[in-house]
Amino acid sequence: MQKLNILYVTTEIDPFLKLSDAADFIRLLPQKLQEKGHDIRILMPKFGVISERKHKLHEVVRLSGINIRVGNKEKPLTIKVATIPGARLQVYFLDNEDYFQRKTVLTDANDTCHIDNDERSIFFCKGVIETVKKLGWTPNIIHCHGWMTGLLPLYVKTQYRDDPMFMNAKTVFTVYNNEIDHPLPATFLEKARLDGVPQDKIAAYLDSSYLGLAKGGMRMADAITVGSSMVSSPLIEYINQQTIQMKMHDFAGAETPAGVDNYTELYRSILN
Repeated sequence: MQKLNILYVTTEIDPFLKLSDAADFIRLLPQKLQEKGHDIRILMPKFGVISERKHKLHEVVRLSGINIRVGNKEKPLTIKVATIPGARLQVYFLDNEDYFQRKTVLTDANDTCHIDNDERSIFFCKGVIETVKKLGWTPNIIHCHGWMTGLLPLYVKTQYRDDPMFMNAKTVFTVYNNEIDHPLPATFLEKARLDGVPQDKIAAYLDSSYLGLAKGGMRMADAITVGSSMVSSPLIEYINQQTIQMKMHDFAGAETPAGVDNYTELYRSILN
């Protein structure tokens, strides 16, 4: 059996942060695939609500010190790591004082979306790529979870398509019932710095919204999976409008052996 290098990119994972049922799925699937012999990496933002002391996070100095450009600003990236209890899995946390130190996740105390969530998404997606390059680890599969990872399939397919570490990587995008129907700042795509990217590849992102990010991630991915039983109607409608070239799968998660086997088969099918 060919060993796969599988990168999971997420905003939540049990026990570090649980915002929805997605945290359980993303906790189980990587472990079960690792037990089958695959090489796994997990990356997520280091939101300020995640306790460094409780979860024993520590900085990985050799990976830190990268500057990530967001629009006309450069922000330093710090990488921290912790081990999932009861598993041999490490999670890498991407941190920046301006974007992730606040004691809230996506909304403030009044349940209003943070005005810089667009920049936080850009920083995170670019930071994922730069962290993987620093690790010197070439992923076969990049499995993206939720709207905040929506730019990653686009970056991999365009600006990093000739990079030896990403040129053969395939992306999977999983949608959940926690996608936010809310606008992003009109300057979002300018900040994403998509100079030279063909217009047809950014068309799905043009409505500058959280749903638009999810739609764009799906449009640029090599496969889509549905991770929740109740996904928002706009996303389901968007999936149904796409061409036959898009692989869409709706099957059990990591709680059953069949679900794990389905994901393994999916990964191999898009690589072949």
